[in-house]
This record gives sequence, C-alpha cells and structure tokens, in this order.
Amino acid sequence: MEEKKIDINSIIGFVLIFGILIYMFYQNRPTPEELEAEKAKQEQVEVDKKTESEAPAPAQEPVQIDLQDSTAVADYKSSLGAFGFNAPQDGTTVLENDLVYLEISNKGGQIIEARMKQFKTYDSVPVYLVKDGNTTFGLNFSTSGNRMLHTKELFFEPSVSKNGENQVLSMKAKTAPNKFLEYRYEMKPDDYLVDFTIRSQGLNGVINAGQPVTLEWDLKGIRHNKSIKYENRYTRLTYNHEDDKISKLSEGSDDEETEEDVKWLSYRQHFFSSILATQERFDTAELTSKNLVEEENKEAGFTKAYSSKVPLDMAGGELSQNMHWYYGPTDVAVLDNYEELGLADSIPFGWGIFGWINRYVFTPFYSLLSSFLPFGIAIVVMTILVRLAMSPVTYKSYLSQAKMKVLKPEITELGEKYKDNAMKKQQETMKLYNKAGVSPMSGCVPALLQMPIFYALFMFFPTSFALRQKSFLWAEDLSSYDTIFEWSTHIPLISSFYGNHVSLFPILASVAIFFYMMMTTGQNMPTQPGMPNMKFIMYLMPFMMLIFFNNYASGLSLYYFISNLITIGIMLVIKNFILDDEKIHAQIQENKAKPKKENKFQRKMREMMEQAEEQKKLGKR
Repeated sequence: MEEKKIDINSIIGFVLIFGILIYMFYQNRPTPEELEAEKAKQEQVEVDKKTESEAPAPAQEPVQIDLQDSTAVADYKSSLGAFGFNAPQDGTTVLENDLVYLEISNKGGQIIEARMKQFKTYDSVPVYLVKDGNTTFGLNFSTSGNRMLHTKELFFEPSVSKNGENQVLSMKAKTAPNKFLEYRYEMKPDDYLVDFTIRSQGLNGVINAGQPVTLEWDLKGIRHNKSIKYENRYTRLTYNHEDDKISKLSEGSDDEETEEDVKWLSYRQHFFSSILATQERFDTAELTSKNLVEEENKEAGFTKAYSSKVPLDMAGGELSQNMHWYYGPTDVAVLDNYEELGLADSIPFGWGIFGWINRYVFTPFYSLLSSFLPFGIAIVVMTILVRLAMSPVTYKSYLSQAKMKVLKPEITELGEKYKDNAMKKQQETMKLYNKAGVSPMSGCVPALLQMPIFYALFMFFPTSFALRQKSFLWAEDLSSYDTIFEWSTHIPLISSFYGNHVSLFPILASVAIFFYMMMTTGQNMPTQPGMPNMKFIMYLMPFMMLIFFNNYASGLSLYYFISNLITIGIMLVIKNFILDDEKIHAQIQENKAKPKKENKFQRKMREMMEQAEEQKKLGKR
C-alpha cells in the first residue's frame, strides 16, 4: 500500500490563500467615517422621497440570481431598495381550511408544503403531497436584454386579503411599483380546489415577446402506503387533452409525450393527487414521468418523478392565465364536485364498458352499503347480491356443462371409432352436437358475459378511496394486501413475483376457485383435439391467483373468496334441486330425433371439414 505523505506545497498554498482573504477583508472593511457618511446618505434619501415630485426611475431589467450566493441575494435586495422599492424578504405565508394546509414561499411564490389535514399515511404520519423541496414551480422567459430569467429564483412580495369568506394571497415580483408578475391564490372554505392566476402588468417591455414564456412544474411523488411497489402501480401522470380524451404516461417505466389542447395535468399518487387545471386550455404540454421504484424497499420515499413544460400565451404582451390547484384525495365523491373541470376522469376506473360499470354501478352501490354497514361486511353483502344477480348466467353455464356430461359417453365412443382419423372424429362430433341441440361454446358465452363484471371489480378494489385504511378481520387495510407472515430477506424470483409476505385471503380464494373448477372442469369437459388440457388449467388458475393476488388489495381477494363460495353453493342447488340428468338425456334424445336445419355457420363449417377430408383422401392416393 502506498504510504500517505504530507504535501507541504498544499499546506503552504492554503495558508497563503487564507492570509490573502483575511487581508482583503481587513482592507475592505468600512471605516467609521464611511459608516457615518452612509447613514447620512440614507437619511437624505428618505427626505428626498417625501419632497421630490420627479418622474419614477426607469424600470430595471430583471436579473437572474444564484440563491446559493448570499452576496448576490444581498446585492439584489439592496438594488431594489436603492430605487425606493420594498426589498423582498425571505419568509412564507399560510393558506388553510379544515381540509388542506398550504404554505407558500416568498422565494419563487410557489407552494412549498401541501398537507392533508384529515388523512394519515400507513404509519400514522400526516399525508404530504408537497414537502421538503419535492416540487418546483415557476416560469422561464427571456428578458428584453436576452437574459434568461427563472421566477423560482426571484423573491415575491406577499399580500393577504379576503374575498367574502375566501382567503386571497397575492404574490408579486416587481421591477417597478406598477410593473410586476403576480401569482394570485384564492382558497375557499372546506374546499380542496384553490383558484390560481398568473398575470403580469407593465412587463411587455421587459419580457422578450419573441421568445416563449414556459411554465415548468416538477414533482416527486411522496410515498404513503406500506408497499411502495404496490402504490407505484397506481401512481401515474394522467392528463385531459384533445376533445376531453384521457391519456396516461407509463405505469412501470420512464415515459414522455408532447400533447396538444391540454385541460388539466394530474400527478396521481395512488389515493392522492396534485392537479393543475386551466380554464383556457394549454396549446401544448411536454410531459415526462420517471419511475423511481424497481423493487420493494421499506426505506424508499418516492415513487415517480413528474415534469411538465407548458408554453403560455402573452395576449397584448402580458400574461393572463386562470388556473386551479387541486391537492386532495383521488376520491370520486370529492372530484365529482368539479364536474366542469372533469377531474373525476383522472381516477383509473378502467377503460370502456369496464370503467363505466366501475364508476356508475359498483362505486355508488358500495358507497351506499358502506354508509350503514362495516366496510368488510359491505363487501360480503355486495358479493352476495352480485352473484345472485348473475345466477341466471351461472344456470345457463351449468346447464351447458350438464348436457356435455350426458353426451360424454357418445363422444368417447366416437373417439375410439375414429381414433386414427382426427378430422373425421371432429366432423362426427360436430354432427352429434348439432343433432342433440348442444353447442360446445354455449358454456363459454356466459363466462364472457361475466368478464366486464370481473374486470370492473378488479379495478374497483385497488382504487376505491372508500376502502383506504378500512380493516376487516386480520386485514388492516382492504385497499392493500393483508399479511399473516412476512420476512425482510430478499429472495430472488420469490420476492419479485410473490413478495416478502404471505396473505391469507388469496390462499382462501385460491382454494375456493380450485374446488369450483373441479366441479365445472375436472369431471365434465371432454378433451378434444386442439383443445387445451382442462385439468392443467384447473390447477394453473388457482396457482396463478395465489401468486398474483398476494400483492393485491385484500378486498379483491375477499370478494373472489366469497364469490366462489356462493357460486359453488348455487351450482350445488342447481345440480341437486333444479336440473335432472335423466330429463336432460331424454331431451337430448328427443332433439336428436328431430330433423335439424343447419344455419349458415354450421353449414360452412361442415363444408370446410368435408373439403379437408376429401383433400386428405386425395393426398393418400
């Protein structure tokens, strides 16, 4: 190992530099005479301000300040004071109501803290959307002297007033008494939405009209849930653009887009959102989302980093943009209050008919049930009512399976008869189905009809704000996974796919779906050439549910567990008290005796199979 030696030259250099700095400080310190003269000068300035009636001094060009340079900041303040303006001061102003606390800084005139007053995180800490410098907001523009100015570096002067019951905060960055850039905040009582206006006065000669004024808003999403990976799945940048179309940036990877005609930008953090909406749509917006979460990490504090760049219009050489800030829950009951802005569309209900069912059926229905029932019991009751409503579909599905079961001996016989001719076997099997009045696809149709319901519920449970932090039995939070056992060691593959915990509700749901599939698949469905092995699927489906649902909302696993139990019960009732295999067999024999008229599809299928059979025979010659 190389021996560490003392560098004499470096020590001498540091001593010399230190000595020079001490000497310069000593030489440049003001003398008593200079201090007295400066005091007299300031007194004379005050007298002149009261007596002179001269025209105001010309406006000074805005300067770009390095906030880390205390000397530059001091020079900026003193330069304003030299022209008779009030020198801006560091400090903050608070706007708050019963719902939200906002703290606005003089530096940049921007919100530096946004706290929800009625909500806590998973570890009982207040929910913050803005805190400790996780966001920046400001305008970038070029001055008439082609100097780039960033308003987040300027000092604004606060002025608090009232507009009826509303609190009004005006933040002005001035270049002259009647020339300024203003951020105006207006907070209403009991409202998450804050009116926000950006306007300028007298800056048409200061701002370079030939260069765009760009609004920039950056934010890193603060973690609120016990599983940051699960929370990150529902954390996305969503926006309204082009005829109220709703789009999103990627959930799992870095993404960027440039969009036109933008109405609002939502930085969603699962159950809470920071939204900037405008009354006059932005012409364009450059949007960026960066994923900050790779693996589950109990120490990680942020989920995604969002950024937006929006050019602003300068009508008549001045800025005037009316907007709104929303810091609050991603709750349809709250966001529906802002119907004109359409903020409820930022909630991930799902696409198409699935989202419609989620938003207009399950969400209000569950809200009604949970208004007078415990939240877990409300899920059970909703599950029972949904399954009863779907029982006719279940009956049709089971009836089709019962018919297939009755035909199974004949299908097996055809399989033996044509075991060396798969094409002929398929052809004769289709003829049997046609004569008996049975369709092998009839059991799939009811299942397809239930798909919108299943998918809507799949989106409902993880995103329903009503379920957030609501407990049931051993589950502490029905909107997140339940835990009966967990470990801290990272196990490759297992930790990535299954997680570092064991959830009980997915286990119960997997067992229930296994028995359900045994009833519907294991015994009744004959295996056809080209058809998947149904017994394999019978084991695969519960296993996939066990793995996949371990990290999902426990409310969803509870629903599937109760749903499958109810479905099993309904099928047992249908089998033992409604359907009779002998009657079904008699009906099939009666159908086989009746002449059958082929429909176009059946005729086309028969002709295709006959042609294939003929070509096969020709190929053997």
